[in-house]
Amino acid sequence: MPDPTLSEAWKEACASVPAGELMFHTLEFRHPNFRDDANQPTAIRVVLDHNDLIATLETDAPLNAGEPVVFVPMAFGLQLPNVESIAMPELKIVLDNVSRDIEANLALATASPYPIEVTYREYLSSDLSAPQNNPPLTFTLKDPEADDYTVSATASTSDLGNRQFPNEDYIAARFPGLVR
Repeated sequence: MPDPTLSEAWKEACASVPAGELMFHTLEFRHPNFRDDANQPTAIRVVLDHNDLIATLETDAPLNAGEPVVFVPMAFGLQLPNVESIAMPELKIVLDNVSRDIEANLALATASPYPIEVTYREYLSSDLSAPQNNPPLTFTLKDPEADDYTVSATASTSDLGNRQFPNEDYIAARFPGLVR
């Protein structure tokens, strides 16, 4: 069965690698403690490249939906999740030469009870108007570790195995048939 999340252009670029076509891998880290100078919510956005990348986010992105944003260049490694029916998908991330700003934001986030969300997006140099993987993959960061040179972490999808079932409260206001 074909993967519905990847655009035909991305599949073609992977298969044929046309001359001059560049494939960009990006990560976006979001957390309630990530704030800009005006104290507005912001995200850490990085691209696996040597130059800034200005690309447009999807129309239902959590921050800056449908807007062009800047992804800053950063060396990082990532291992995309395996396609298995029994395992919970995990993304392994290693960021090299992390800037002080990013390190400070990650330190704030790890001291907080709220999780860090990570979104992986793929772009093509010929079409920066939207991510080529739709919807982009979103994970929750867990077990981050940092040293003087790198930050590494594992990111996973929601932990469905530990959610209560049913996962909604049956109250009289929403379910009037419960009251006699």
